Amino acid sequence: MKAIYLDNNATTRVDPMVVEAMMPFFTEHYGNPSSIHGFGEPVRRALQRAREQVASLLGAAHDSEIIFTSCATEANSTALLSAVEALPDRKEIITTVVEHPAILEVCEHLERKGYTIHRLPVNGKGQLDLEQYQSLLSDKVALVSVMWANNETGTIFPVQSMASMAKEKGVLFHCDGVQAIGKIPVHLASSDIDLLSFSAHKLHGPKGVGVLYVKRGTRFRPLLRGGHQERGRRAGTENAAGIVGLGMACELAELHLPMMNKHTLELRDELQAGLLAAIPCSIVTGDPDNRTPNTLNIAFEYIEGEAILLMLNQLGIAASSGSACTSGSLEPSHVMRAMGIPYTAAHGSVRFSLSRFTRQKEIDYVLEKLPPVIERLRSLSPYWVQNKPQLEKLGEFAPAYG
Repeated sequence: MKAIYLDNNATTRVDPMVVEAMMPFFTEHYGNPSSIHGFGEPVRRALQRAREQVASLLGAAHDSEIIFTSCATEANSTALLSAVEALPDRKEIITTVVEHPAILEVCEHLERKGYTIHRLPVNGKGQLDLEQYQSLLSDKVALVSVMWANNETGTIFPVQSMASMAKEKGVLFHCDGVQAIGKIPVHLASSDIDLLSFSAHKLHGPKGVGVLYVKRGTRFRPLLRGGHQERGRRAGTENAAGIVGLGMACELAELHLPMMNKHTLELRDELQAGLLAAIPCSIVTGDPDNRTPNTLNIAFEYIEGEAILLMLNQLGIAASSGSACTSGSLEPSHVMRAMGIPYTAAHGSVRFSLSRFTRQKEIDYVLEKLPPVIERLRSLSPYWVQNKPQLEKLGEFAPAYG
């Protein structure tokens, strides 16, 4: 069995058709799209085609609403900083405690500058309290920024309803769509979402290119200034090959959406059912009834997630213990902590994220190999004796969050 990749929420394999579409823009069509001569024209046409492909996947009303960036992190920063610059009298921002660091770090930066940041808590399934959200909306709020789907659990937030609630109060609404775009159907033209970010490399496109959707009529200020590119909204010579790859990735993602919501979902559910049946004291985190079709986050109590991942890696299986952007930390992720997952379980959480390239035999292999790994690791734990937790010993030392 060759190596099995189940870490697609971190990044994805570039589709061969995407690579094929990109190659001419490294060798044959290398002109600057801003040039008026013959070398620039085919690149300019290709960027326009990519813009249309992205707009189609997003269900955007106008392809001019698409701004190409270097990544989703840049798009997120642009959205937040644009809002506070465009609305200088509004000094509050609403977000959630489970956002990606690309949002949380910008909010902390703004907090140090005097902004009030309202961080919505989540319940045990990772869901928000919309009544609390409603109470925070006012004419003092510059922006709401809420992810469409959580990167660790796949839990989906009601962003379209939240955007409509924000609109009623005259508040801009930004959505980090990185983990949703290409996995669930989206139609931004009929939504009240003002700004949305996502990246190519999460949907089988290249790294180094992302998108910021800005609904027509939204007040906007650019982050990068200099050239006239992207209608003056994002300066810098365009990454033509990357943008072409992004466009093709979006076209293919739209084509494969039915497969994602049937075949991939079925494989995910089979993996979940098999692991829960074979491994006691296992907890599916997040909202099992409302999540992206490719994501399974499961916590194995009384063992370390890092140890699980290292042993899986030796078996040729790639998974994750949370966000790839924070996996260097040995502490349970902020998402697990926010949901109140017990410390003994949060430390053993593992995320399996599938893609359209995941096959049945790969799921079968994981179901064969993972239960013995968990059994072996638990045999080394003083809190696990004769296939069950030693609750008396847990009383002697009850691990807890610091």
